[in-house]
Amino acid sequence: MFTGLVEGVGRILFVRRQGEGMDLSVDLGALEGDLAIGDSLALSGCCTTITRLSGGQGAGRKGEVHLTKETLSLTWFGRASAGRMLNLERALQPTSRMGGHFVQGHVDGLGKVLGWEKRPDGSDLWLELPETVEPYCVPKGSITVDGVSLTLAEVGGGKARIALIPHTMEVTTLGSLTPGMQVHLEADLLGKYVARFLERRQG
Repeated sequence: MFTGLVEGVGRILFVRRQGEGMDLSVDLGALEGDLAIGDSLALSGCCTTITRLSGGQGAGRKGEVHLTKETLSLTWFGRASAGRMLNLERALQPTSRMGGHFVQGHVDGLGKVLGWEKRPDGSDLWLELPETVEPYCVPKGSITVDGVSLTLAEVGGGKARIALIPHTMEVTTLGSLTPGMQVHLEADLLGKYVARFLERRQG
């Protein structure tokens, strides 16, 4: 479980295909605190398990994860290459402050960046929403975009508008998004449970 509050930004060091899956090596130097083999780590909103660590603490620390065929089919990792930047977040601890919202790290679908609108106090990001995500999106509700917990300002017609403050754009990868790029989307967990409950009642 995660919160969508990014702890740091890391870079993909190498990508290695393994059958139908993939091994990914990531620079984890931006993360402070303990990490161990077997720990969960959200890479741009996708929950992964650390399979290898090297480099000690701070600069030079590297981690490796394995991505399955299913993960590659649901994310943009299948087209990722060395050099791409990732939002990093370690798993939530029971004693942590609960900022953001409950994030599982289970990508529901891929959104597409439609464009930006500048505002005096930040920027509005417009996204195209897939059918797997839009039904769970409501104005003022939560959504995770490439691992970042955000609030939906406007939803409708297969699109969403999200207001971003300058700080979020500076400390995450969202500031580098350009039209046409794909992003990982995870709908609010509570919304998905409510929708499922109503579906079963109506059925």
